[in-house]
Amino acid sequence: MRKTSTLQAVVTVNTVAAMLTLAGTAQATGVAEVKWIEPEKFHDIGLGSFERERNQQALEDIFKQLARQLPDGQTLKIEVTQVDLAGEMRPGSVRDYRIVRGGVDWPRMSVRYSLQAGAQTIKAGQAQIADMNYLFGTRPVQASEGPLPYEKRMLSRWFEETFGSDKP
Repeated sequence: MRKTSTLQAVVTVNTVAAMLTLAGTAQATGVAEVKWIEPEKFHDIGLGSFERERNQQALEDIFKQLARQLPDGQTLKIEVTQVDLAGEMRPGSVRDYRIVRGGVDWPRMSVRYSLQAGAQTIKAGQAQIADMNYLFGTRPVQASEGPLPYEKRMLSRWFEETFGSDKP
């Protein structure tokens, strides 16, 4: 009987320790809400509906990842009004390719944004986000960075400049 009690106590202590560890490592984060305003009129978000939806999802994921750097309870509301991805699409026989040359094919976006904490608006505005030197960054973009790496770098810079993030 005593062994069962000791075993139960050890399991209980381990369970409580695990829960405290998880609670300590959980970090409060902000969230993003992204709205697409007439995406069918965007300059370049993809050739067809499948590619457009895939690229919209990739951009939305970038905004959500960036918003995690905000304090708990803050919401970044983004309305995307225009998108022109880096490079240009060249349809291929089997697969479409995005060609980047470093000319006038830099990534750019137009957005309206508001940063809110509950009902209070902390910051709001419109932004024309662009990266004319997208091929000449301090570190080359790697394929392992996922979809739309030039846009991710551009949006990360905008986020840091606009909201003063001090997290990577």
